[in-house]
Amino acid sequence: MRNRNTPLILRGVSVIFLITAVIFTAFALVGYSRQRDSYPSGMTIGGVPVGGVNPQTASQRVLQVYTSPVQAQYAGATFILDPSVVGFQVDMDTMLAAADLARTGTSFWGGFWDYLWSRAPAAGNIPLAATLDEGRLRDYLQKEIAPRYDIQPSPAQPIPGTTQWTAGSPGQILDIDRAVILIDDALRSASNRTVALTFSRSTAVRPTMDNLTVLLKGLIQNSGFDGVIGLYLLDLQNGNEIHFAQDQGQPLSVQPDVAFTASSTAKIPIMVAYFSEFGSAALNQPTIDAMLDMIRRSENPPADKFMSSLDQNNGPLKVTEAMKALGLTNTFMAGYFYNGAPLLGFFSTSSNQRTDVTTNPDRYNQTTPSDMGMLLEDLYQCAENGGGALVAVFPSTINTEVCQQMVEILVADKLGALLQAGVPEGTRIAHKHGWVTNPSTGVIDNVSDAALVYSPGGNYILVVFTHHPQQILFDNANILFGQLSQAIYNYFNAPTQ
Repeated sequence: MRNRNTPLILRGVSVIFLITAVIFTAFALVGYSRQRDSYPSGMTIGGVPVGGVNPQTASQRVLQVYTSPVQAQYAGATFILDPSVVGFQVDMDTMLAAADLARTGTSFWGGFWDYLWSRAPAAGNIPLAATLDEGRLRDYLQKEIAPRYDIQPSPAQPIPGTTQWTAGSPGQILDIDRAVILIDDALRSASNRTVALTFSRSTAVRPTMDNLTVLLKGLIQNSGFDGVIGLYLLDLQNGNEIHFAQDQGQPLSVQPDVAFTASSTAKIPIMVAYFSEFGSAALNQPTIDAMLDMIRRSENPPADKFMSSLDQNNGPLKVTEAMKALGLTNTFMAGYFYNGAPLLGFFSTSSNQRTDVTTNPDRYNQTTPSDMGMLLEDLYQCAENGGGALVAVFPSTINTEVCQQMVEILVADKLGALLQAGVPEGTRIAHKHGWVTNPSTGVIDNVSDAALVYSPGGNYILVVFTHHPQQILFDNANILFGQLSQAIYNYFNAPTQ
């Protein structure tokens, strides 16, 4: 017999099961919602662990890391770099959106099903989203860090009373390009926010020309030379000059170009004038041999022969014309070298008309230190690159080949004394020396040397002329010329640490 209460019991049991399922589902949904509101275990945002925390807390954690300063080390110092100062900004909205997408990548009910079966959601590693204002960082490094911590190179300093220089030291300069990369990496790192900046070494700077001038004048004073001395120095790398004259150990109060007897240094203008007339056609062995006799042996007959080939009667005047064409108005030849040669003209120049000082210059040949220096500069520029006034004034005859040959002829002057005595053995020096024996007294009263010096630290021109109204002892002059030359060579090749 069928129990009439059975359907009622079944209905009750079903209701109980249904209520239980609803309650379980509700509790499960609450738990799932709580889990869904927090990031899954193991998740990172920009390398910062955020598992188990909500977006607000995660944001605070990430910002706390990436707004903390970077510690930079440079030149033995440590400085703190605030990310905001250089325009470093973290894009939290973008990263939180990516994190939400990672943790809720499945549908709600799909995620709920995984939750019911205790399947943990994927953790996910969200990369850092940030921007850096590189211009602000470079500006900060250039204006704040480099001026404060860079070590400037120090020049060599003259050692008073000597021809030597103390060693200069190189500098230390921040490598800004590399620093930008290293700091950017540190700003974007959650764990390594310390960086060691790199630097480059700068070459020790050359001493100033002012220091060299003081040293040269000190050497002259210490030598006891009480005549007239004129010195001209030209740095062929940058055009810087030293140009001064002294009389009885005192600097002249007016411009330094004093007229001196050219003596045998006049053979440089003679050589230049000859080649400016005949050019490459004169590049033959007999001519070169005669030039070597004129320059290397300082013989006068070849000089007279070269001038007479320009004009048999007025050859010296042709030399003067060539010099004037080059703008060397204080340099002239007014007669041949041979004894009894007639004076072909009287030349009045700005230098020999001075009344503040006199060297009793020879009426037959005169020049100034700067004129001779500028002539050597023209020769150098022509030989090196085909430029300069020589080529401009004599374009049809003067070229690089001719100028190089003239330099080689001057290099053959192996006197081993005066300016050549002050440079290391083997130094390439193209020069012409000269001195004058007074016919009345039989003693030397003028000594000169004009040189183009090639050195590892830079090429330069040095011209020194001296005059004494009574006598110049050659040995004393040789020592002074050598000291001046050595001090200048050491200036261009000053030691570094």
